[in-house]
Amino acid sequence: MTPAAAIARARALLLDEGFLEIGQGMRGESFYFGLPGAEGQLRVANHARTPKQRLKHPEVLASLVLAGPLSETALRERLDATLRDFRARRGRPTMAITPP
Repeated sequence: MTPAAAIARARALLLDEGFLEIGQGMRGESFYFGLPGAEGQLRVANHARTPKQRLKHPEVLASLVLAGPLSETALRERLDATLRDFRARRGRPTMAITPP
């Protein structure tokens, strides 16, 4: 499937997992999801974040980047890995730099 179709499918799968879509990037290429009552966000986009964006928005705990064509199986594998990362990072400090 195309990156646009993969993003649409990932959005639907996240909604099925109980996530809420809580935001969208300015250009409509990034979508942000969160779990009700929980801190942290999961991002789905067609491009990676820059180091500056990661520092500026530490609330994004994990990103699923879908920049090229992929199969349904590959999408689900990547989404599963992103969900594992998201769950592992929840509850940890979201500061980009660890205090001394």
